[in-house]
Amino acid sequence: MSGIKISVVLFSLCLLASASLAAPAAADEAIPHPSTYLPKTISEVMQYKNNFDDPRSWLGSPLDPRTLLPPQLYKRLCFDQEAMKTQWAEVIGFRAPDRVGQIAPEIKPGKYTYQDLEKYPGLKALLIPQWYNRIKPGGPPHIGNIPEFEIVPTRQLYYPLPVSEATKRNAGTTKLDDQGYLIPSTWEAGFPFPKPEGEFKAIQVMWNWVFGRYCQWEQNFVNYNRLWAYTRDLKRDYQSDAFTLFGRLAGRVLIPPLGWYDERAKKRGELITGAWKWETPRDSAGMTRNMLNYMDQATPDQNLLYVPSLRRIRKMSATDTQDQVGGQDLIYDDMNLFSQKLSATRYPYDYKVEEREFLVPVTIDGTHYMSSEDFAYHNVKMERRPIYLVTMTQKDPNYVYSKREVYVDAETFVIHFIANYDQRGRLYRTEDVWWHFFEEMGMPSWFNGMVTLMDHVDLHSSFICMWQCPAFWDIRKDLGMTSVVQEAK
Repeated sequence: MSGIKISVVLFSLCLLASASLAAPAAADEAIPHPSTYLPKTISEVMQYKNNFDDPRSWLGSPLDPRTLLPPQLYKRLCFDQEAMKTQWAEVIGFRAPDRVGQIAPEIKPGKYTYQDLEKYPGLKALLIPQWYNRIKPGGPPHIGNIPEFEIVPTRQLYYPLPVSEATKRNAGTTKLDDQGYLIPSTWEAGFPFPKPEGEFKAIQVMWNWVFGRYCQWEQNFVNYNRLWAYTRDLKRDYQSDAFTLFGRLAGRVLIPPLGWYDERAKKRGELITGAWKWETPRDSAGMTRNMLNYMDQATPDQNLLYVPSLRRIRKMSATDTQDQVGGQDLIYDDMNLFSQKLSATRYPYDYKVEEREFLVPVTIDGTHYMSSEDFAYHNVKMERRPIYLVTMTQKDPNYVYSKREVYVDAETFVIHFIANYDQRGRLYRTEDVWWHFFEEMGMPSWFNGMVTLMDHVDLHSSFICMWQCPAFWDIRKDLGMTSVVQEAK
C-alpha cells in the first residue's frame, strides 16, 4: 500500500509541475487551468468514496464539481434550466417522459427485487436481455449482479444552451455520402443528426456519438479510475489505478477557443484527443496511451502507446486496437465505450436500428456501491429511457467482433450498454456505464459512475469506480505524447 501511495504522490507532483509551466494556449484567461483545482492525490479522491461497501456519494463532498470548480468556471458552465429543457426538446422533437410507458405500463416507479421477476413478467420486456440475466443475487461466475433495485421516474434530459444553439444552427447542413459516411467538411458543431431518419438512420445515430458526444463537458474532462478484475471464481486477479484526460479539438461551443482549438486542428481535421495514464499495478506504472481521432473516416486514428519497461513509444496499428487492454475485459476499440473508427473500407458494418424503451441503471444520488461479500451492486436506481438499439454486423471476418449491439439514449445520444459477439456468434464482451446528470449544467457525465466489463466466453469480469470533473486543458501541452512520456519517466 505504501508503494501505491508513493506512486500516486509522484504522479500528482509531476502533473502539477508540468501543468504550471505555462497557461493554456489560446484559451480564455478567465478559465483556470485544471491543476489549480483538481485533487492533488488519488488517495484524496478515494477517502470520500470507496469501491466496496460504501454508500457515500461524492455529491455534497469536497469533490462535488459544484463546490470544487472555481466559481467563475462553474458559473460559465451553468444555464437556465427551463430554457435548456425547452430548447433541447425543440431540437430533437420530443421529451423523454412522453416517449416511455408503453411497454409493460404496469411496472411503476418503486422498489423491486429479483424475487419480483415472476410477479412482474413485464420486467423482462423492459430490461436489456443481458441486464435481465443479472437481476439475481451475487455470485459466480461474474461480478455485478443486481439483487434489488429502485425504478425512478423518467426525467427530461438536455444539453447546455450553446450545444442546442449550435445543433439548431447547423441542422441539415451535415451531409452523408452514398454509403452513409459523414462528409467531414459539412459538419461544423453540435450534434450532426438531432433527428435521425431515413435510409441511414442507424449510422446517423452512431455519427451523433462519434462527432457529437457533447456529454462530459463536450469531452473536456479528467477521470480517476480504480479498476478491479475477477476470475470466474470471483478471485481478484488484477487491480489498476489510472487517469484519463480528454480534450475536444473541433466543434467547441462551451469554453474558448470556440470552434477549432487551433490552426493545427483545423488543418489536419482533428476531432478529439485523450490520454490514459496507468499508475498501478507496478509493472504498468507509467504506461500511457495517447489517442487522436481524425474527422475523416479514411484517415486512421492515431494511437500511441508508451511502455516504460522498453522506454519506447509504439505506434499501434489498426489491428493492434483489437488487442485486449491489460487486465481488463475490453479491447482498445472499446475504450470510452466505443472508440472504433467507422469506415467504408476498414472493417465496415451493415447497420440497422430499432427505437424503443428500456430500463437502464442511472446515477441519481451516488449511493450505489458494490458489496465485498456477494460482489453485487446495491442501492441501484433504474430509469425508463427511450433508446436507439443500433445493430452493427461486421462485413470483414478478420475483425474480432462479428456484431455489436449499441444501446444509445435517444434524448442525449450517450451509450448505456454495448454487447459484442465473437466470430462464432457467441456473446463475447459487454460494457455498461451508469450516467450522472448535472441539471444546472445540462450535462451527462461519469461522475459517481460505475463501469462494468464482462467477458462471457472466458468468464472474467471487472468494474471501475469513476470520479469525473470538467477540465479545460492546454491540450497540446497537457495531452501531448511528449509531455506524458516526460511525466512517466
